[in-house]
Amino acid sequence: MAEPSEKRILSESGVAARVAQVVEAPIEGLGFRLVRIRVLTTQGCTVQIMAERPDGTMTVEDCETVSRAISPILDLDDPIGGAYYLEISSPGIDRPLVRASDFERWAGHEAKLELARPMDGRKRFRGIIGAPSADRRTVPVELADVKEGLPSRYDLTLADLADAHLVLTDELVRESLRRGSAPPQDDAEDGEEEAAEPLRPTREIPAPQRPQRKPGKPLKAKTKLPKSDADKAKPAGVTKAVRVKDSGRLH
Repeated sequence: MAEPSEKRILSESGVAARVAQVVEAPIEGLGFRLVRIRVLTTQGCTVQIMAERPDGTMTVEDCETVSRAISPILDLDDPIGGAYYLEISSPGIDRPLVRASDFERWAGHEAKLELARPMDGRKRFRGIIGAPSADRRTVPVELADVKEGLPSRYDLTLADLADAHLVLTDELVRESLRRGSAPPQDDAEDGEEEAAEPLRPTREIPAPQRPQRKPGKPLKAKTKLPKSDADKAKPAGVTKAVRVKDSGRLH
C-alpha cells in the first residue's frame, strides 16, 4: 500500500499550484492523498480538489472531513483572492493517474496518456497500461489498432507525462465496484452498469468584504486604499462564512 507522502508525478500550475501548496500537507496529515486540483472559471470560480485514501477509496464522509479541515486554511491563506465554490471529490472511476502506484494498481486497464514532449513524433497514446518498471521511471502501454510496421508497445517516461487517466469501460466499472473505490450502482437495464460521478460535497466561499462607509462621511486617510487593495480588505475579526451545500448529494 502506498504511503500518503508518495510524490505525485503530475503537478498543477498557476492558481491551482498555489492551492496545492496550501492544502497538500494538511490533506496528507488527515491520512488522505491529494490527487488533483482544478480551478474552473466558466461559471464563477470553482476549485475542485480530488483526494482519496491510500487504498483508493473515498466516501462522502471523507470528503466532508477534508472540506471542514482545509476550508479555514484556504480562508487564511486566500490563494484564490475572490469568491469561489470549493468542491472536494473522489477521483471517480475514470480517475487521473498521478503516481507510480496508480499505474501499478490499475495495470491491465485502458488509459489515455499525453506527453509533455513528443516520442516518435506523437504525444497522445491510448492503450492497456502495465506496471511501472522496477525503478518506477517508465510505464508500458500496449496500443490497439496499430498500423502495420509501427510499434504496438511504448515505454513512456513517467516524468514526461502531461496528463494520464483511465478510460471508462465496463471492465473498469466492475473492478472499481469490486475494490470498493466506486459507489455501489443500481442494476441497469440489460445488465449493463453505469458509472457514478465522483462524490462532490460543495462549499460556497464568499469574497472578502469591503469596509463600509456611512453616507456623507468620507473615509479617513488611514483607511483609504487603492482600489486593488480595497477590494481585498475586510473588517477586523470578520472571516469568510462557509456554507455547506448538498453535502450528501452525488452530482
